[in-house]
Amino acid sequence: MQAEIDRLNHTVQALGSTVQALEARLRAVEGTPPSVMSIAPPPAEPQGSPAPALIAAPTAQAPAVPPPPAPQPHADSPLKLYGFVQFDAIQDFGRVDPDWEDTLRATRIPTRDGQYGGDGKFIGSIRQSRVGLEGGSGDFHLKLEADLFGVGDDQGKVTPRLRQAYGQYGQWLAGQTNTLFMDVDVFPNTIDYWGPAGQVFLRNPQVRWTPLAGANSFAIAIEDASSDIDTGRFGRQFPEFGAQAEGRDELPDLSAQFRMSRDWGHFQASGIVRRVAFETADTPGNRPNGEDTGWGLALSGHLKFDQKDRLVLSAVGGEGIASYMNDGGNDLVPSDTRPGEIPRATAMPLWAGLVYYDRWWNERWSSSIGYSFTQVDNSNNQDAGAFKKGEYASINLLHYPSANTMVGGEFLWGQRTDNDGATGDDTRLQVSFKYLFPGQP
Repeated sequence: MQAEIDRLNHTVQALGSTVQALEARLRAVEGTPPSVMSIAPPPAEPQGSPAPALIAAPTAQAPAVPPPPAPQPHADSPLKLYGFVQFDAIQDFGRVDPDWEDTLRATRIPTRDGQYGGDGKFIGSIRQSRVGLEGGSGDFHLKLEADLFGVGDDQGKVTPRLRQAYGQYGQWLAGQTNTLFMDVDVFPNTIDYWGPAGQVFLRNPQVRWTPLAGANSFAIAIEDASSDIDTGRFGRQFPEFGAQAEGRDELPDLSAQFRMSRDWGHFQASGIVRRVAFETADTPGNRPNGEDTGWGLALSGHLKFDQKDRLVLSAVGGEGIASYMNDGGNDLVPSDTRPGEIPRATAMPLWAGLVYYDRWWNERWSSSIGYSFTQVDNSNNQDAGAFKKGEYASINLLHYPSANTMVGGEFLWGQRTDNDGATGDDTRLQVSFKYLFPGQP
């Protein structure tokens, strides 16, 4: 019995010495400190000790499996300044509305010769330049972002324009950001500011709930409403009505989005329901007035090819959703009527599409090529010059000399078609220089 115990003690000591030697060799290779898992040989037991104690000694010194690390809280992300400076040199071979000459929008292309002057104009612009603050801690996140591209009352000006301003905690977001009806990931790799006409694109004040996140996500939101109306020929016949009629937004818009993200790309289905309305200010009963239900459905996604190449696709359809489109149309128009019949307000039917291919030739060169359109069904009570269809196509070649710089050229074409069939088109060449703030990817 004693001989068996001696053999066990000798075996344990030999194992301990072997492990120590292996660990010392590993430390010499990796330069790491001694492990807390080292096995030390058990002390020699005096002769005559009871067998159970001699056998239990090596067990007490054997390596133990370490407990799993305790869950760590999300590391704080300090408030980070980001953005870029961009200069666009644009040679326009036609002409567009001077307030929108820094970008190509089909709705701003004239269908009458000489409407904005003779063909050909050079534009130098820094209005795309952008700055933002972003940060958070744990489930909390906030973002504030602006550029210099004035719109609305500031259209045509180089002036700060709020893009995003929101806070998020857990499943809840409140503030201004991309509408749920939009899929920002189908915006192609173009350098023109406004981009393709036929996609949903709007940053909207909203309250959003995201009960499902991850590879499959689902979110719903109530969003700020805005009704863009066209009084049509009645605005010309009754100037007071045309000047005083305005959109009436009694209810918020309701949007929802479902998204699947996979190794091959992503697919998104989004929808919106809204109440579009108008009224006339300072008239008995605020008449004329009217309202209709608007709705929209958008299907979009991208397919990956090679490492970075991708095909982006989008299809949109609905009524009264022009305010959510990147370019084109009105939400509410006078309905079709027969002679002598009084029209009612009707949500304008609209559909749109986009197809683009983003190609990376290597790590420093890329191209993007594609086509997009937006089309509406005009009523017979709209003016002959009302917008009917906008088309947009572009191709570019971009170079990235370093991680924080880009220079490239883009050729663009756009066309507008009016209610009476009149058309106007424009072509332009844009060369851009972009410098990202240091430290950005």
